[in-house]
Amino acid sequence: MAQLRVVVLWHQHQPFYKDLVTGQYRLPWTRLHALKDYYGMVKLLDEFPQVHQTFNLVPSLVTQIQDYVSGEAQDPFLQVAAKPAKDLTERERRFALQYLFQANPVNVIGRYPRYRELWEKFHGAGGVPERAEKHFQAQDFTDLQVLSQIGWFDEYFLAEKDVAEVVRKGRNFTLEDQRFVIARERELLGRVLPVHAEADKKGLIEISTSPFYHPILPLVCDTQMGAVSSPGLALPQNRYRHPEDAREQLQRGLDLHEKVFGVRPQGVWPSEGSVSEEALAIAHQLGVQWMATDEGVLGRSLGINFPRDGNGYLNSDGARQLYTIYRYENADTRMNLLFRDHTLSDLIGFVYSGMPPQEAATNLIHKIKESAKSVLASGQDAVVPIILDGENAWEYYPQSGREFLRRFYDGLQKDPGIEAVTVTEAIARHKNVSHLKSLVPGSWINANFNVWIGAPEDNKAWDYLYQARNLYAQAAADVTEKQRKLAFEEILIAEGSDWNWWYGPEHHSANDRDFDELYRKHLSNVYQALGGTPPDYLAQPIIGGVARPSFTPQSAYIHPRVSGDMVRYFEWMGAACYTADQRSGAMHGKQFLMDEVFAGIDEQYVYGRLDFTGKVPLDAFEVVVNLESWANQAAKPRRELRLGAAVDGGRIKSWRVTQGKDKAMADSTDPIDPLDPAGPKDARVALVRNFEFRLPLTWLLAAPLEIEKVHGAKGSDLLTTRLRLRFSLWQNHLPVDALPVEGWIDLDLLAEEDLLALGG
Repeated sequence: MAQLRVVVLWHQHQPFYKDLVTGQYRLPWTRLHALKDYYGMVKLLDEFPQVHQTFNLVPSLVTQIQDYVSGEAQDPFLQVAAKPAKDLTERERRFALQYLFQANPVNVIGRYPRYRELWEKFHGAGGVPERAEKHFQAQDFTDLQVLSQIGWFDEYFLAEKDVAEVVRKGRNFTLEDQRFVIARERELLGRVLPVHAEADKKGLIEISTSPFYHPILPLVCDTQMGAVSSPGLALPQNRYRHPEDAREQLQRGLDLHEKVFGVRPQGVWPSEGSVSEEALAIAHQLGVQWMATDEGVLGRSLGINFPRDGNGYLNSDGARQLYTIYRYENADTRMNLLFRDHTLSDLIGFVYSGMPPQEAATNLIHKIKESAKSVLASGQDAVVPIILDGENAWEYYPQSGREFLRRFYDGLQKDPGIEAVTVTEAIARHKNVSHLKSLVPGSWINANFNVWIGAPEDNKAWDYLYQARNLYAQAAADVTEKQRKLAFEEILIAEGSDWNWWYGPEHHSANDRDFDELYRKHLSNVYQALGGTPPDYLAQPIIGGVARPSFTPQSAYIHPRVSGDMVRYFEWMGAACYTADQRSGAMHGKQFLMDEVFAGIDEQYVYGRLDFTGKVPLDAFEVVVNLESWANQAAKPRRELRLGAAVDGGRIKSWRVTQGKDKAMADSTDPIDPLDPAGPKDARVALVRNFEFRLPLTWLLAAPLEIEKVHGAKGSDLLTTRLRLRFSLWQNHLPVDALPVEGWIDLDLLAEEDLLALGG
């Protein structure tokens, strides 16, 4: 009987944040993600012994964890979090305000009411440390220091009795609480690598590795691969070609893995799934048995596309070609290859966080089985590879996604038709291996390298690296062994993929400048280690101006006509506006369908508008607007509404407003206010070029108030004082885009003169 095997590979990676010259860590993300994600994701498998998985641990991540566990890591973020609040300098207080709120505002900050309260206080002062500092007292800082650390604790750690006791306090933490949390961090970090080693010995997981500092191997071998993968791509002025460095990066990764875990790894996840025939040849020479990348690379290598239907499924030929193990054979090179199902992987990364855990898990297992159905029906075994980032997605899930994973694994273990196996187990059991004689170079992002090369910022970074590498080649023989080793180490670090991830137009984070400065610092260290002076250009930022998500609050009443066919600028002037950030994040693959959303009120209505990125999609989808009304100090909304509009062919087919679970308030056939028959009867919804709506405020138990009634007057806690809105797009009952991505658009229910006064 044909067998369905599911291979899940979690790629655990953080950039190398340490400056080898100063010894300081420039950013805290290795420590924080090691506290939050790595331990629990492996420990969870103790509950599901039949679910085997592969965890890829990047060597530079492993060495940084070891550095923290040894107590040698110099982390200014940890130092500020550990220092008694009364002893913080002005600079340190501002540093704390700038960095200790860098967490998901809903699932990390919002999980702890006091943390959320402090976050709102900070943003109420404009989100500027220099302005906000005067509003924070010593106790505020202590609470921030404690909660900014606990917010990153793994679910297993939070359940431990002494940690749970501190969490239950909620606020007014003491210096002893602060010291306890900081001391516990190091002990918890010390559990991360051992839990992987233990699970590996039990056979629950396979641990694979990557090139040491996570370089794009094909580009380190030869930057010309950028143009091979994308003909016509603009390349750096100087050709970077150092296959010997690529070999060194991979050799070091294999060696460290063996030193830490006691066994030589069988497999390698090449950084960003980046492969080329030269990279495969190097890996084969070093004894690597398997590698993996994306379905797009396979499609280009076979000269085919992988078209999917409206539900995201491949046709029978596509499924047969993707859901198998490939044996690459070319000249002396032999390599087992897996190609990930891009769609299934991205559902975990970007979609299921917006669904209830059981519903998401059930949907994923159903899609896995449906995807492989045609292969199994032909009598062939099917291997479905799901490969994705194992850390960044979980900030977008409640409780780090643990409930979703638990239900997914439970479904896998109980389904007799599925085997959840490691990569090496899948290779050993698969009988119908496919053969591949050539491979088009590419990565798991669009089957090319355009994220890391081709844009002006990317190419400048490669040219700067070229100059530093050339200096090393010329000067290494004339310096001491210590100088040579330090200079070469800095070059290997600078070859890492993470620097160019943030250069160019594709991505950004709140730490863009930090990454840019750290990259240039690594290159400067090369010159200093060799006894030279860094060139002046390394003092200048590589990164240019970047688009940021922006929010403008409502500053005046609006009275737009709801037609959806024309953007009337002056009618929407004064509305709250949220503009999408389409470069955001450490993960790649999210669909950006929404460009901007607007919202505002007048005396009778709440209005909303959604502008699309490009034209209105012609595929069937649903626009959903969630609205909530809140009173001061309330623990839950006074009323929740859901506006859903079904769209197909670029036109609304129907719309419906419901209260709570499913209490109908109005729809496209009867837009009447059932709660207030004498009130407004003309709720409206429209879509032509953009999506627009208006709803009566009475439906939300709301009406504009004088500012004195909103802020602190007797009885204000019984009145609706603000509205919250969030827009989202759904396809096939799955969320595909949202604005805001995190949190809500807030509208204060103020009289127009008060709005105008605040806006002025």
